[in-house]
Amino acid sequence: MRHARAGKKLGRDSAHRKALYSNLAGALIEHGRIKTTVTKAKAVKPIAEQMITLGRRGDLHARRQATAFLRSRDIVHKLFAEVGPRFKDRPGGYSRIIRIGPRPGDAAEMVYLELVDEEYVATQREERTPAPAAEAVVPAEAAEEAPETEAEAVEDPEAAAEVDTEAEAADEADAPSDEAGTAEPEADAAPAEGDEPAADDEPTA
Repeated sequence: MRHARAGKKLGRDSAHRKALYSNLAGALIEHGRIKTTVTKAKAVKPIAEQMITLGRRGDLHARRQATAFLRSRDIVHKLFAEVGPRFKDRPGGYSRIIRIGPRPGDAAEMVYLELVDEEYVATQREERTPAPAAEAVVPAEAAEEAPETEAEAVEDPEAAAEVDTEAEAADEADAPSDEAGTAEPEADAAPAEGDEPAADDEPTA
């Protein structure tokens, strides 16, 4: 029987469990909020708050104790430089558990374990958010080869003359020839003066 044996085993041996608590507590201090299961959150919450209490103390011995457990100098520096001073006037209760529903894979109850300082949590989330992708830049060669507009042609007289000459040449090539299409039909030949009128044209008596 496990009489007087506080804490959860979590299916791990003591070394693995200690490393898990160290990683979860360090992630909470670094990011301000982590997503995990209810059991792990309840197990690591008091340990993370002990680390924040050490950060509030700020002396050398507290720093050495935090370094021995968290195993990361960067996280310990952030704990004593940023997180600890934020909770200087708060005697405990530095974190909270927010349930977010079951996990799709195995239906394990998931939660957010986060610090109660909402400003710090929001700042950390903004730092982790990737910047929007920059707009596509047009290559310089493509920009140089762009066709000239009419306004640019007017500003350059030589270019405008070349454009007019090319337009006239194209119009002449497209126009039909006068001999083939525009010839008018010839009129009927008028009768000669000496010709006698036909019999049908004579007046009746």
